[in-house]
Amino acid sequence: MKGKHLVYLILLILAADQALKFYIKLNYYAGEEHVIIADWFRLHFVENEGMAWGWKFGGDTGKIILTLFRLVAVIWGSFLLRDFVQKKYHKGFLICAALIYAGALGNLIDSLFYGIIFEQSNPLSQNIARFFPPGGGYASLLHGKVVDMLYFPIITHAHFPSWVPFWGGDEFEFFRPVFNLADASISTGVIVLLLFQNKLMARPEEKRVHTIETKTEVNDQNQIS
Repeated sequence: MKGKHLVYLILLILAADQALKFYIKLNYYAGEEHVIIADWFRLHFVENEGMAWGWKFGGDTGKIILTLFRLVAVIWGSFLLRDFVQKKYHKGFLICAALIYAGALGNLIDSLFYGIIFEQSNPLSQNIARFFPPGGGYASLLHGKVVDMLYFPIITHAHFPSWVPFWGGDEFEFFRPVFNLADASISTGVIVLLLFQNKLMARPEEKRVHTIETKTEVNDQNQIS
C-alpha cells in the first residue's frame, strides 16, 4: 500500500472529525442535546480535559502532560508510520495504524488550539461559543478541551440483576460514554488489530536469496565466477 493512500485516509478522517467538532462548537451550547435517529442516536455536546471517552488525568498539570504526550506520540507516529510503509507491512495493519494516528492527531488539535480559537460555552448561560472571540479564547495553548458529541444510549433505564456484586439492582445505561470521530477512529484501529493480530501484525517476509547449484566441474579451463 502506498504512503499517499494512507495520507488521503488520514486527511479524510481528520477533516470529518474537525468539521463535526466545529459544527458542534459553533451551533450547540455546552450540554445541549438533540435526537438524530429514534432515541438511540443523539448529538450531545460535552467537552473533556482528559483522554478519549471523557477520562480525566490529573487536573491542570495532568492536562499539560497529556497534551505534550499526545504531541510526542503524533510526531513519533509519523516516523513510525512511514517506516511501516517502507517495510511493506500488511495493508490491513497500515490502515489500522493510520486510523489510530488520525484519531490521535484529531484530539491533539483540540488540546493544542481550541482554547485559543474558541470562546467558552457555559451550560448555565447556554451561550454558543464564538470563533476567535474579541476577548480571546477560554484557555491558553496546550489547555484546550476535547469536543465530544456522539452519544448512543441504546439501552436506558435498565437495572443490573440483584445477584451482580456491588451494582446489583442499580440502574445502568448502554452505551453511556460520549465520544467523537477521533475516538471512534482510534478504537476501531485498536480493536481490529487485537482481533486479527496474528494476520495483520506479522512481520513482512524478507526477500529470499535463491542460489543456483551446478554440477559442472570446475577446473583451470572451466571456471564459474
